[in-house]
Amino acid sequence: MKLLARNLKSVLLVGAVAVGLSSATAHAELKLNGSGASFPAPLYNKWFKDYSKQTDGVRVDYQSKGSGAGIRDFINETVDFAASDAAMKDSEIEQVKKGTILLPMTAGEVVLSYNLDGVEQLKLPRDVYPAIFMGKISHWNDPKIQAANPGVELPDEKITVVVRSDSSGTSYVFTNHLAAINPEFKDTVGAAKSPNWPDDIKLVKAPKNDGVTATIKQTPGAIGYIEYGFAKLTGSPTAMLENQAGNFIPAGSETGAAALATTTFPEGNLPGSDVPDLRAWATDPSGEDAYPIASFTWLLVYKDQDDEKAKALRDLIEYMVTTGQESAEAMGYIPLPENVVERVRNASAMIK
Repeated sequence: MKLLARNLKSVLLVGAVAVGLSSATAHAELKLNGSGASFPAPLYNKWFKDYSKQTDGVRVDYQSKGSGAGIRDFINETVDFAASDAAMKDSEIEQVKKGTILLPMTAGEVVLSYNLDGVEQLKLPRDVYPAIFMGKISHWNDPKIQAANPGVELPDEKITVVVRSDSSGTSYVFTNHLAAINPEFKDTVGAAKSPNWPDDIKLVKAPKNDGVTATIKQTPGAIGYIEYGFAKLTGSPTAMLENQAGNFIPAGSETGAAALATTTFPEGNLPGSDVPDLRAWATDPSGEDAYPIASFTWLLVYKDQDDEKAKALRDLIEYMVTTGQESAEAMGYIPLPENVVERVRNASAMIK
């Protein structure tokens, strides 16, 4: 009897272990790891958290570290996906062995946030804000700023310019716009993820959009460029910028959508690929009500995946262009137009 009991106990233990292993296998998580742009990070983090909660067996993690770092991780294959506000250059795409698909997933505006006590509204003309970032206008009470803001008491204080310290898609979008509207800026600084700012600016550098936002808030007399969602979430004031039509326009979902309305996508494919080229820029929108600095932001995914991850990524992207878009506007982003959603769907179907 004792032998029988011992054998029975052994069988039960083995069975319990087997059941435990089976249960653990059933609940094993497929992890999708991504990195890159801080521009869409608040929205992406919400999407990925919500999607992971509602999708059994899949967890999506995202590290906000800047577009440049995300592109490097993507090229080096240390992530399952990445994100960039600067999309990718042809030379970068050619380095990706598993093939590249670039998907615009949301859009946003780059705003100029400032720290001026008592100044609730600030207008910056089209020839003024590039001059600030070239060091040509260095004081807040400069006649050109004062002329655009009659009745506003501007201090006789040097402007502190806050810029990104990391390789940044937000920097690229901002400098790409400045280069488009100001020939001198184009020749001296140019469009870049890591611009070489002039030496004669009172300059402070900070990492990522949240770092720039915090630095502006902590620095009286500061101005810096950030994604609109960060300004909205933190209650940071933003300047009204003069657009191509000569109107001073605040950032917002409607003015951002007006900027993207004039954006057209290329007809061809990415270099050396049958994947559609979905890189499009609203560098200097012409609409009467268009906010002047708006951009899509892109998800970078490999065309060639193992079957399990390919399906998980296709499902995640479908969630992002449907349910995910519903929360974009409330967080300061611009929901994708339906024609762009269809382009994303068609391209994401090529993930295999």
